[in-house]
Amino acid sequence: MQQVTGIGLSRWASHLLAILSCAFTAMITQPLRELVDQANIVMLFLLTVALVAVWLGRKPAITASLVSIALFDFFFVSPRFSFAVNDAQYLITFAVMLMVALIIGHLTNGLRQSAIDAGEREQQTRALYALAQQLAGAVTAEQSTAYVQQFVSGHPQLGFRVLVPTSDEQLVLTGNTQHAISLTEMMVAKSVFTSGNAIEISDESPATLVLPLLGATRSRGVLLVDGQIATLRGQRALMEAVASLLATALDRLHFVEVAQQNRMQMLSERLRSSILAALSHDVRTPLTVLYGLADTLTLPQQQLPEAARQTACSIRDQAMRLNNMVNNLLDMARLHAGQVQLHKEWQPIEEVIGTSIRLSGADSQGHAVKVYLADNLPLIEFDAVLLERVFCNLIENAAKYSPPDSDIALSVTTEGQEAVVEVSNAGAGFAANKLKLVFEPFERGNAEGTVGGVGMGLAICRAVIEAHCGQISASNLAGARVRFTLPLGVPPVVEPEQEEAA
Repeated sequence: MQQVTGIGLSRWASHLLAILSCAFTAMITQPLRELVDQANIVMLFLLTVALVAVWLGRKPAITASLVSIALFDFFFVSPRFSFAVNDAQYLITFAVMLMVALIIGHLTNGLRQSAIDAGEREQQTRALYALAQQLAGAVTAEQSTAYVQQFVSGHPQLGFRVLVPTSDEQLVLTGNTQHAISLTEMMVAKSVFTSGNAIEISDESPATLVLPLLGATRSRGVLLVDGQIATLRGQRALMEAVASLLATALDRLHFVEVAQQNRMQMLSERLRSSILAALSHDVRTPLTVLYGLADTLTLPQQQLPEAARQTACSIRDQAMRLNNMVNNLLDMARLHAGQVQLHKEWQPIEEVIGTSIRLSGADSQGHAVKVYLADNLPLIEFDAVLLERVFCNLIENAAKYSPPDSDIALSVTTEGQEAVVEVSNAGAGFAANKLKLVFEPFERGNAEGTVGGVGMGLAICRAVIEAHCGQISASNLAGARVRFTLPLGVPPVVEPEQEEAA
């Protein structure tokens, strides 16, 4: 097959056209031989060489340079119609003419090639822009891969494959491709996916360029481009741009999926909270009636048999327990819905601790609460009702999972700008794999069988403490320990009362 050069002509046709152009110049300058100087005729031949370089390329321009010198010598230098030269100075003219013609041809061809390269870069830029627009509208990884495959189809000398990670970080092929991946390519792809550095596999035929798909936070996959080694190196910049666009598209799809999951989780959580609030509100009324009736049966004036009296007491206690569970569910629903307004006041924390110990009933279960307070505790700004619920839940939770007749320790200290409260017992502690889950709603520390509860106490504690801009955590230290903090802030200055004048 003949090589196509210039403006689309074959190699021999381009050289022939260059010779004919020089011949045409010699023909039209024949009538001007007696009218203009030979230097001007040389300029016309140089113009012909420049035009040949622009239209036909570098090699036809060299041919035109040599032919122009030969025609100028044959038709315009004495003796005419001969290649003999009487004056040696014309040899300098021929040499300068050849050099100038070659330089003009070289520079003109360079400008032509630069224009061609600029046009190709413009086409590539337009194609990349169109690809970016398509990837911006892609809704799946397979669709993004199909758009890239459509783009690469414009370069038939190249092939491509895309590997994306699964949930367990295993790379799998995606998109419509008939080429499998070899063991060597998979090993290199895993290395590129981990390191983020491109690798060129040149010991196989065809060669393969492995590019990482680097997203904003992590690698989103690997792009494998197949082709001849020279083609890959010439098109590497283009393929890196394609890999960057594909990585951006996969990154966007990932964050869209995460946002959608978070939105669905928020909606489901809101729906669950609404259902809990509705059920809790509707259940409280019959529970109150049931508790009142059972408590009435336990009064002395009823004169019931001892067995019936004990049954009524059990009904009353279970109704109270169920009422506490319903209150916890209702409080949790309100806290999640953001309907609870904090009424914070500057007050001593030991007063709330004393009230919480009495309400929790830990003494009645055979557990003594040992309180350790740091010296000179400052006033703390908090909602007394909500913080009282936190202490009650923590003390009740510690009492439920403590050995019989064991103590519950409650300490309050200060660290920096925070008050630190710790509640601990001598029980078996939390399950090691659930230390971060015990504060979730309906999550229980162990798979206990006889200990009651629905797993809402610690969830309420976390919601209340976080509403006070504090933090809460669980740990195992000779038993179970729950630790939470409250910001100290700057308490108001309490001025001493002035003594009355005598």
